[in-house]
Amino acid sequence: MRRPDPAVPVDPAPGGRPPGRPDPFAAARAAYWKHAPRPSPGRRAAAPDLFTELVRAEYRPDGAPAGRPAAAPSGDLVLAGLRRRVRAGDTPPPETCVRLLADGDHARAAVFDAWPEVVRRHGTERAAAAVRRGLHGTLPPHLAAPLLDLAAAESLVPLARPELLRLAHAPERTVRHAAWRLLAAYDGALPLPHAGATPGTRPADAYERLLREALRTPAPPTAPEGAELRPGTLVAQSMLLGHLDRPGEGLSGGLGVLLGALGDALARADGVAGVLTLVTACVPELEADPLLLRRRGPRHWVLRLPVDSPRQVRPEELGRHREALAWWATRLLGSLGRPVDVLHVRYADDGSLALAEAARRSGAALVFTAAPDPHRQMTERHAAPGADADALRYDLHRVFVADRLVDRADRVVGIAGPGGGTDELLHHFPQLAGRAGGGAPDAPPEGIPPYRPPADAGRRTDSLLAAVGAALGATAGPGRPRTPTVLLTIGRLHPVKQQDVLVRAWVESGAFRESVLVCVGGSPSDADPAERAMRARVERAVAAFPEAAERLLLLPALANADVRTLERRLADPANGFRARYVCPSAKEEFGLAVLEAMEAGLLVAAPVRGGVPHYLVDGRNGLLVDTSCARTLGEGLLRLLRVDDGAAAAMARSAQDLVRSTYSSDAMARALTRHYTAVAPRVRTGRKGAAPSSEGPGRRPVAPEGRSRAGGEGTRFPEPDGPSAVRGPARAARPWAASSRG
Repeated sequence: MRRPDPAVPVDPAPGGRPPGRPDPFAAARAAYWKHAPRPSPGRRAAAPDLFTELVRAEYRPDGAPAGRPAAAPSGDLVLAGLRRRVRAGDTPPPETCVRLLADGDHARAAVFDAWPEVVRRHGTERAAAAVRRGLHGTLPPHLAAPLLDLAAAESLVPLARPELLRLAHAPERTVRHAAWRLLAAYDGALPLPHAGATPGTRPADAYERLLREALRTPAPPTAPEGAELRPGTLVAQSMLLGHLDRPGEGLSGGLGVLLGALGDALARADGVAGVLTLVTACVPELEADPLLLRRRGPRHWVLRLPVDSPRQVRPEELGRHREALAWWATRLLGSLGRPVDVLHVRYADDGSLALAEAARRSGAALVFTAAPDPHRQMTERHAAPGADADALRYDLHRVFVADRLVDRADRVVGIAGPGGGTDELLHHFPQLAGRAGGGAPDAPPEGIPPYRPPADAGRRTDSLLAAVGAALGATAGPGRPRTPTVLLTIGRLHPVKQQDVLVRAWVESGAFRESVLVCVGGSPSDADPAERAMRARVERAVAAFPEAAERLLLLPALANADVRTLERRLADPANGFRARYVCPSAKEEFGLAVLEAMEAGLLVAAPVRGGVPHYLVDGRNGLLVDTSCARTLGEGLLRLLRVDDGAAAAMARSAQDLVRSTYSSDAMARALTRHYTAVAPRVRTGRKGAAPSSEGPGRRPVAPEGRSRAGGEGTRFPEPDGPSAVRGPARAARPWAASSRG
């Protein structure tokens, strides 16, 4: 038997390739950061393929091999080389950066990430000149907006005022808005066009009104009234995808539940002055409600960042809004009356990079929660023949974004893996080995808030239980169990949650003959295309099995309190149900819904891949299931159904005790507070990545927004009158936080 080469890292994670099999992607990354010998060219496959070529081009100094045709298009190879340079700190000249804007969204992301260092190294005059040449015709007209964004990002002045004012009247919305933001970098008051004054444009909508109001305000104001913040660290945390309080709909998942409870717990923690949870709001949402700052609870506010999009922004679209998001975050965080000390981002996407840039500009420390996603599946997903080239490009981009966030962060934390630590994270992020004294990053415990039943929770779940009971009646008949099992799953309708794979597994394994499957998740409407596609796949899975279709309940997303009430009622034998919970996700980095089901007293089956195994021990407090395909998931379902009731009750009690004693949002808040206070002092004394203060030709000095430390104890923070709105004098002092129709 051939043994793996000890010089090439192997995949430690269960559930994918067999453990111990070499992982070429991890090997390339380890070699790049010199924590493993560089694989020799002879180890490469003789026939070129896109995955091999792009990984080599991005992580090998010799790039793509010479002497034979490359599998990758030239544009992909140029982008890979650019990312290799940015990782190494070898910033390209501004002329190259400007030219690369034409190579698509992923190239623009790399350019914008490198741009502050490009300007610092090559000077503002040269950078402004490169942007000016691009605007004067060396690049296509549709690139005017990103060129203006490059200038605004570093307060460059590439155009004379009359030229910029002409662009401020441009019919193209993105160009017009980018020109408005750049106007803020120019000395003196430059008039903005009146709403609807530009030929061919529509009257101003909520986004344009808010942008104009923010630009008209000469300096970020401090509201004269509000509640006192406690002494300590002012923390911001981000959730840019989905809705904070609508889990299970569209892109809204467990993170919203987590951050809502965590923000409340942090606000109670010693050493924390207050908490801001940053979310996004698209144009229709702003039209319905233009208020940007809302009080969620004591010392916990939700701050909405406007996004110029006709619908909720998706992950792959965040790069197009990057500079606008960074601008809004910097502007709004600077308007609060006291500085934010720490900004914590979690997803490796362009939105998190935008907030990292806002942290740099405003002087906040940056904390990043890193996860080995999509790292652990790169080889498995993309090295096979016929792999999706666009999916490969997107995943390589996500890996690059994660690397840049690691590089920018003052503190990197992880999520506990199968062994309870972050060794897997270190395996996929070898550059972290030198940042924590040679050890793996810390993994603060994650958790859930205690269950507090709403006053009418029972009434609201009665109809759901009646529907479940009716479906159970369809399973009655000769030769069938007297008490069929309810299989419950909770999650947004998304490919990574694999509801379609679950339904196929349930049907193909025959598990439908002895159970009812209840899937909770998704919007009540069919507006989201990803949800529509998932529902269609689920319907196809039962189309040939009418008996299974009668036992499948697809319910829209429920409020978190209702979900937890439903789980409790299903878990209580006094209600006459035999119920189990299944999480069919391809992987779960943590699995908040899994913890909630365990806390409710349900026997749980969850993915073996990801972070669940660090708290769920197979056969002791639940079951671990291979969710990589319908066959293995079906085997797991049958095993779950055949656990006898006594053993199931014992495992469920063990799981419930563990969650209630260990995994609480208060414990998570205490652990994170220690990380926040450790990096917050750097804000006051200077830290890596602080915005340069030097001035030069082509750049206007811009005073840092909201960086005054005056006030200290007793600093006041805008407090809405009641639970939802900024009122009274704060309305006049803070126009973009008020319902102005400008």
